[in-house]
Amino acid sequence: MNSIKQSIVFSCFSRGGATPEQVIREAAKIGYKSVEMLGQEHWDLVWEHGMRVAIIVGHKSLPDGLNKRENHNRIEQELLANIELAAANDIPGLICLPGNREGKSDEEGRDNTIEGLLRVVKSAEEKGVNLCLELLNSKVDHPDVQSDSTAWGVSVCKGANSPRVKLLYDIYHMQIMEGDLIRTIRDNIEYIGHFHTAGNPGRKDLDDAQEIYYPGVARAIAETGYNLYVGHEFSPKGDAFHSMKAAFDRCNVTV
Repeated sequence: MNSIKQSIVFSCFSRGGATPEQVIREAAKIGYKSVEMLGQEHWDLVWEHGMRVAIIVGHKSLPDGLNKRENHNRIEQELLANIELAAANDIPGLICLPGNREGKSDEEGRDNTIEGLLRVVKSAEEKGVNLCLELLNSKVDHPDVQSDSTAWGVSVCKGANSPRVKLLYDIYHMQIMEGDLIRTIRDNIEYIGHFHTAGNPGRKDLDDAQEIYYPGVARAIAETGYNLYVGHEFSPKGDAFHSMKAAFDRCNVTV
């Protein structure tokens, strides 16, 4: 029997006057296994409630990322520091960002991104931390972003040739760009180190007003044997805790 390990992106549910402790306590009560992308000052609360911090941001700047060689010195130092931080705190992954194209071809952006990642791969392998390159959509939310297809992201993983270079497969973003979610996930699961969710259109709740059938997607992920985390990253339409519980229940399938 296998089910996905669900996580919440802290900032999405920390609203409406709720304290960090209330958000974390509610997530644990519902059955979440992780609270991710939250300030280090709150990590003790996560651990006290029996959960894990699944992933944190590995380096600064979405538009100015790894696809530009002039950023490599800065990003290398940021990633090396955060690999150490993640390893010391049992955090399995870091989010990495290639940045905007700004005229770069997919090939040039790919090669530069690989080059940047190779600067820190040895440390990531030694510390057991995944470098998760986030897939985003360039159609709605992030015009000109380079990492807007699964194939491009996989080409970076293959070029880096390390078990620690993975993808953050954002289901919402890839539904906008590609669709065909379940087949793509099954075919590329070996390259995926984290998932994010949200309803499309609108990036809100995983309900019946949006087009992604999340129980089927969650079941497909579980069937692959994937054993890391699926993080909910959407803006609740109403009460944040109600949305948190509804998302958990919708994705809580067992295979």
